[in-house]
Amino acid sequence: MWRSEYSKVEVKQNSQAPMSSSTDPWEAAYLRFETAEKEIEKFISRLRKLGAGQWARDANIVELFCGRGNGLHALERIGFVHLTGVDLSPRLLKQYRGSATCVLGDCRHLPFGDQSKDLLIIQGGLHHLQLLPADLDQTFSETRRVLRKDGRVVIVEPWLTPFLRFVHWIAMKPIARRFSGKLDALATMIKYEQRTYEQWLCQPDLITNMARTHFSPIQESFEWGKWYFVGKPR
Repeated sequence: MWRSEYSKVEVKQNSQAPMSSSTDPWEAAYLRFETAEKEIEKFISRLRKLGAGQWARDANIVELFCGRGNGLHALERIGFVHLTGVDLSPRLLKQYRGSATCVLGDCRHLPFGDQSKDLLIIQGGLHHLQLLPADLDQTFSETRRVLRKDGRVVIVEPWLTPFLRFVHWIAMKPIARRFSGKLDALATMIKYEQRTYEQWLCQPDLITNMARTHFSPIQESFEWGKWYFVGKPR
């Protein structure tokens, strides 16, 4: 449940004050949920599971919804050198300290040429899109446009598996939240992203059908509350 600024667009349009973790309860909960180092380690394990060990180290890789860049750090540690991160938030991009190039941009209008990238990675950003199916279709169209013919899209997003249903159930229990700071942080994040989160979780067929319309699946699974998808452009 790694959020960039896409789910805050409507709020920012109505406020002159910049958001910070001290004023944004979602951001404060996110920082309590998991340390940066733990998140980087998680991303490394996840990317290796999805085939990163077989990707060319000189591949031109873009991470969408990169936020503060922990996914980019994970890719750097694996050994990739041509990295670009894209996010809508200048505030989050400024927090990144690494060798990747960071670009202020919208996933629905990517600032890259046709068939110019080898890999586009999305980890926990699509479920913050404001409008489904329109925003998702546009994001997938742009992703397909910039990928080379033999390129790959890698997607990891929350999915309403039995495990996630259980996590939701226990995270709503006051006593569980009292004894587990992580559960309390999760419940807080769900509360403040509820509209887009529930919009995403309640439309699994729409999402998977749209993904398969734009990309031919190479690897796909639904486990431990996540949808893992690797595909090539059609």
